[in-house]
Amino acid sequence: MPGGRRNPFSVTRIVDALEHAKSNAKEVAQVTKALAEAKLGKIPFVDLEIQFIGASGMPKMDVVGSADPYFVADIDEKVTFVSAVKGETLAPVWNEIWRVKNVPAVANLHVQVLDKDDDAPHDDFIGKFTTSVSKGAKEAEIQGPLFRKDRGTFWLKIDSTPSIDKDPSKFPYLFDGPIRFSRHYSPTVGMLTNLDDQRLYSTWKMYLRGVPLFFGDKHQGWNRSYKAAQSIFQGPTSVVVRSGIQAGHRMLYARNAQNVFGTIDAFSDVAQLLHAGRSSRPGGGQFEHRIKPAVYTYIISSEDDSFRFSETGAAFFVDFASKHALHSNCAETVRYSGEFHPRPRGGWAAFSDAIQDHEVDWELVIDNNSGTYAPDKTLLPELRGLLEYNFPGFGIYAWDREDPKLEESREACREYALRHRGVTKHELQPYAASSEETLSHRVTIGAQQLGEAGRRIFESMTGNGAGNGRS
Repeated sequence: MPGGRRNPFSVTRIVDALEHAKSNAKEVAQVTKALAEAKLGKIPFVDLEIQFIGASGMPKMDVVGSADPYFVADIDEKVTFVSAVKGETLAPVWNEIWRVKNVPAVANLHVQVLDKDDDAPHDDFIGKFTTSVSKGAKEAEIQGPLFRKDRGTFWLKIDSTPSIDKDPSKFPYLFDGPIRFSRHYSPTVGMLTNLDDQRLYSTWKMYLRGVPLFFGDKHQGWNRSYKAAQSIFQGPTSVVVRSGIQAGHRMLYARNAQNVFGTIDAFSDVAQLLHAGRSSRPGGGQFEHRIKPAVYTYIISSEDDSFRFSETGAAFFVDFASKHALHSNCAETVRYSGEFHPRPRGGWAAFSDAIQDHEVDWELVIDNNSGTYAPDKTLLPELRGLLEYNFPGFGIYAWDREDPKLEESREACREYALRHRGVTKHELQPYAASSEETLSHRVTIGAQQLGEAGRRIFESMTGNGAGNGRS
């Protein structure tokens, strides 16, 4: 039906499902049973655990070196998984797990394998394959772009069980873990910000479980009353502003083999992400493995339900129109946005470094302090529920940006960082000296140069240049 929801049991989908299953009699039987149940009006749904094991026999993609492969998987284009990048190998081993609930039993799993190319605007395409979501170990041939040329073999294993939700159709294709994260840091950004502390030019992306369970179909649009947001999303100059912010986003969230990838399985995993890490400041090393008193800027993406954040005082924010737009890649909507900070139970004002981190209970204070998207404060209970669902072990407080308790807690966090952890005011409120180039300036110039190059190419192809003699 035009403009309607795609029918997972359409004739085309049925033919595709049987085609992918024809080489495996067991899969044919499973698909046939599912189709028979669907014909009787009983749509079968399954809960999946997919183990992406690895691949071998992939072609060399780089002139120097071999390849830096990763893959992007999706189920019926409804939910997506992006793997870690494996450096310099033609036989990557991933062993990554993906759990998805409430999937139609005749759904298809699509996988694209790519080669990460840090020096190009787009990554190289290695190949792709499609398989059913029926249970069992699978060996798939990676099909390349030319004459379906064999580009290697991919191994995976699927565990499939009947959905346990009472009404699985209410929240189909629901991501259910594990919570994966990636930490991104660019040496170029570090050079531009004149910082040796990688944490201050790092960004994190974390895939949260069950976002639709709490937010349903609710999204927060950009704030049309906010001047900075207007400069990004409307008006004749907004295209240039967006181009610069999006170029900055690509640099800050670039995926490569140097990223840190991991999963969140316990409270200690979240706490480790919040550790101060290595620091070049005097005495900073003694706090390397302690939770840092810091405020973070975050968004929850409408695109993939990912939780993206960085320290609010990060120097790469200098001169950008919006911190939240930089994280969202100028998306017109987000699920939610604001700031958050960790604190020992009751706040930083009553804390002492003589107390070890494991001796106290920890809390996360999260808010809706975002001028760009101005999230609805009535959804703060849902935000709290989402974080409690994903981060058990933390006490969660979700406060409105105008709540006096929020300002008191946030300022106590910053004051503790200044007085006891050697953090400088420049780190909390960075600025660029007159002789320094900012990330914003660098990417804006790059976007302008790219646009000028495109204009020259267009003019040379169409003969519409200024010197073509036409009036």
